[in-house]
Amino acid sequence: MDASILLVGGDDFLSTLLNRIQNLIDCTVEVASNPSEAVPLIQAQQPDLIILQANQPGGLELCRELKEQAKLAWIYCILLDTPFQRIEPSWMAYVWELESRTEALEGGADAYLCFPKQAEAGKDSDPDVLAKQDRLLRSQIAAGLRSVKNHRELMRTNDILSAIALSDPLTELNNRRALDWELPRQIQNARNRSEALSLVMLDVDYFKRINDTYGHPVGDRALQLVSGRLRHNLRFRDTLFRYGGEEFVIILSNTDQNEALLVARRLCRLISNQPFNIEDGLDLNITISAGTATLLERDDARGMSLLRKADKNLLQAKSSGRNRVVGEVDTNSEVDG
Repeated sequence: MDASILLVGGDDFLSTLLNRIQNLIDCTVEVASNPSEAVPLIQAQQPDLIILQANQPGGLELCRELKEQAKLAWIYCILLDTPFQRIEPSWMAYVWELESRTEALEGGADAYLCFPKQAEAGKDSDPDVLAKQDRLLRSQIAAGLRSVKNHRELMRTNDILSAIALSDPLTELNNRRALDWELPRQIQNARNRSEALSLVMLDVDYFKRINDTYGHPVGDRALQLVSGRLRHNLRFRDTLFRYGGEEFVIILSNTDQNEALLVARRLCRLISNQPFNIEDGLDLNITISAGTATLLERDDARGMSLLRKADKNLLQAKSSGRNRVVGEVDTNSEVDG
């Protein structure tokens, strides 16, 4: 059983528990003398499990704070009490432990254990009792690690599903749903930093003709090759999306109107200058048309007006002859061969 565990408590608590833990399971153990000292360790290392001394000030508050943070709430917290009390069972001892357990669980702990100190009760330690305590401690740690493992597997599955949901299966580019999420974020960043932001909307010219002439598998392959050429010729700060069908959108961060036109013209030339080898014996000459748009103060935060401007310019580029770029500065710029 591999695990990372953080122990939080006083010197006696740490020295006793450290040896017991290391004898029970294979684990990496870090220690902190109090909850304040534990906080930076938790943030930096994110241990699987934390065992806190119950009667130390701030222990339960630390559990509560962790559970209120989405990024740390999965850490399993065990509150361990070591009261100075008699071992003989009594009704008052039962009520006290019941109240302590309830307070711990209500306060944010995932589990509560009570291991009374036998030596202070006026007798030597009972090996049988210690063995039972160790068994309970091992079982509780195992239960906590199962919970952590399940959480991590769930998060891993969610990450995979999110990646699938935001990815276009044909081109492996970000899809339109990803654009709907990313564009507002980049608009907000651009406005916070007082930076320019532009879009390029691209469309493969006469794509229907490719499908009608050669069939949809050839059309799909053409889209894969076009998207690959686009992707490998973008700047590191540019983000490419398949918008739908044969349309693509590129977010150009920190890019003004003139720069957006230059990027779009360069991409058009890269597509048109070299045929695409679809399969043996079939090379296709493909061109694209593009419309650009740059973020203005009056544009909405979601980017809908920005997309509409780019789409309007794209339609103008296609209606005026294709294989060209239309933007907000140079309104009709045919691509040189």
